[in-house]
Amino acid sequence: MKRTLSDNFINELKKFYSPGTKVKLIKMDDVQAPPIGTIGVVESVDDIGTIHIKWENGSTLGAAFGEDKVEALEKVKTVCYHQEQIWNSRNEAIDYFYKGMSCSEGCEKERYTKVYMELLDGKSICTDSDF
Repeated sequence: MKRTLSDNFINELKKFYSPGTKVKLIKMDDVQAPPIGTIGVVESVDDIGTIHIKWENGSTLGAAFGEDKVEALEKVKTVCYHQEQIWNSRNEAIDYFYKGMSCSEGCEKERYTKVYMELLDGKSICTDSDF
């Protein structure tokens, strides 16, 4: 008998795996599954707990919660010039702020540098708040 998930659990699953969240495939017992370790982006979570994912190899095979296993990649929040941004990948944020540092000078460079250094320090919220 197949277990059904509660509405509350489905709502929490939808929050955790919100659209745009990057995930990595850990386990999927399906001949059409992408290779273990494939990265994908969540498109949605349906009302039975299937996480619909656009995989980097072009596949759109969903992950069934409780049967398949995906791991959400680290999210990080940056605040620069009072603009908040949620990144689904710390490395993407690091690349962005590194480029910002490299292409600016003066106070602007200091802002980008401060956020960049906090990203490297592993903080989950990185800000230029001293400016």
